[in-house]
Amino acid sequence: MIIMIAAVAENNALGKNNDLVWHLPNDFKRFKSLTTNHHIIMGRKTFESFPKPLPNRTHIVITRQTDYNPEGCIVVDSIEKAIALCPEEEDSYIIGGGEIYNLALPFTDIIEITKVHHTFDADTFFPKISKSEWQLVESEENFKDEKHLYDYTYETYIRK
Repeated sequence: MIIMIAAVAENNALGKNNDLVWHLPNDFKRFKSLTTNHHIIMGRKTFESFPKPLPNRTHIVITRQTDYNPEGCIVVDSIEKAIALCPEEEDSYIIGGGEIYNLALPFTDIIEITKVHHTFDADTFFPKISKSEWQLVESEENFKDEKHLYDYTYETYIRK
């Protein structure tokens, strides 16, 4: 299965200046628990936003830069090549950024969204999820607290 995973604001914002514009520790824990021991597919800018490769995951980085070769990563030049490297019998995760989400949407089976209940000034956005193509099958509300400045909801969508 190809699973897209993202934290998205009410206005579909993902981030600004190659960084998130909110901090939700429970969402980071959920991301880690879902993606650990799986292939993760991302664009070069998303990969470069990490201080180091994420442990216990196979990193596939998509870039047009022919000389790009970060240690511990598989580098390809298309979403099709990235997906072809993922084991069919396992879940693989598309983790961003905005351009990669748009390219990967036609290949995606499941979308795992953390909907952050706020709007943000951003320069990167998640694609719109068409209600005619996607069905919401699970939703779990979470409320702001001392570690989370915003209410947020975990949502799972499957392709119709």
